[in-house]
Amino acid sequence: MQLQFFNIINDEERGSEETHAVTDPRTEEDLWPCPVATEADFEDAVAAAQKAFPAWSKTTVPERQAALVKLAAILEEHLEELTDILSKESGKSKLMASFDIKGSVAQCHYYSTLGLTDELQYEDEHTRVVATHVPLGTVGAICPWNFPLILSNIKVVSSLVTGNCIIVKPSPFTPYAVMRWIALSRGVLPPGVLQVLNGGADLGARMTLHPGIAKISFTGTIATGKRVMAACATTLKKVTLELAGNDACIVLPDADLAKTVPSVAAGGFFNAGQVCVASKRIYVHESVFDEFLERLVEEVERVYGMQEDAGVPSLFGPVSNRMQYEVVRGIIEDCKRKGYEIKTGGKTEGVVGKGFWLPATIVSKPAEDSWLVREEQFGPVLPILSWSDEDDVIKRANLANAGLGASVYSRDLAKAERIARRLETGGVWINQFERPNMGAFFSGHKDSGFGGEMGKQGLLSYSYTQCLHFGKDFDKS
Repeated sequence: MQLQFFNIINDEERGSEETHAVTDPRTEEDLWPCPVATEADFEDAVAAAQKAFPAWSKTTVPERQAALVKLAAILEEHLEELTDILSKESGKSKLMASFDIKGSVAQCHYYSTLGLTDELQYEDEHTRVVATHVPLGTVGAICPWNFPLILSNIKVVSSLVTGNCIIVKPSPFTPYAVMRWIALSRGVLPPGVLQVLNGGADLGARMTLHPGIAKISFTGTIATGKRVMAACATTLKKVTLELAGNDACIVLPDADLAKTVPSVAAGGFFNAGQVCVASKRIYVHESVFDEFLERLVEEVERVYGMQEDAGVPSLFGPVSNRMQYEVVRGIIEDCKRKGYEIKTGGKTEGVVGKGFWLPATIVSKPAEDSWLVREEQFGPVLPILSWSDEDDVIKRANLANAGLGASVYSRDLAKAERIARRLETGGVWINQFERPNMGAFFSGHKDSGFGGEMGKQGLLSYSYTQCLHFGKDFDKS
């Protein structure tokens, strides 16, 4: 597939003397050259957004919603092309890559029905207070590599429907599908409203420091998120941070294992565990531990193999880039050095000929202070731990640095809810594995984030709230 990619500035394609090529995670071969945005490109993009903002911010909510429907139509029209591109750059199977595109279509349609409207906040005989929502200006979106399109698109649709302009910086590990989508979308929006720039950490730093950027929406690691927040403070930018998870999953003794085991397997190994809210620490009651572990190993070996059977596209792929591959490989090797029991997987050398492949790996009862348990692995290796006391397992689940999501499995919904309400996370999923819902506010507690996105509440972070106070006494004769 021969393709060209461009930065999109003021609705125009722009190349660059400097390019880089992503490594195909399945083959380790270089993909297409991709232009790297210069400092001048960035300044031009900010200037274009600032020029576009006054008119765009005055559009009505229905006008913005109509634009989202058009963006969805472009995604649908180019589904096959974008799926192929995303599959190549991320290592996902065609099935997994199509989820990313189709999820973005669904986001566009959902947010085309959502918007911030004026609200009556207070009224008595003397005054009436109406809250209205004013767009911020230009949003800088710094996006991750694990779901390149859908996690960029949520920032795009949230920005657009609230009347903001947006400059998207995709991950340099997966820039292609996002850049191609925005290139295909030229003409839908006024020039300068939706732009994309490819670059690395230096571009991200410019975005966080530039006074012409009103808000940064960042998805990534805790360490980088802290640097983003510190940089944004220099200009008092609005900032939303969605950071690392290390989600705990608690399996109660009465859980329906026939349903729970496949759900936990999906929670842990879908997209090779490269999901921000993947189930990353599995706490199973000691009374069902052995049966659960036996069933889980069987399920994982059956469903999450590395090769795609004929006609059965895999839900499992390679680690998306060499940097993360080395991290996950190091975690598995650490488990081996410390003598932890590996029930399946565990191979880190010669897995296949080429590519960043690691098998789905299950580790039984590693130490609570092990690397695998204490830190987010973000890859296909899962610790299974036992518990007997409810207070103890809740304490273990509530890591100081982890508060993005969690899950609880039990036939007793009241008990599951009681436990869920004690977990210090932005979301808890009961009898299902963790997956964000675009209609629900998504945020992290503690080191897992600052602010949040999605749903109507998420749109508030893309707006100022202005209160209009109407005095009624002047109406009286």
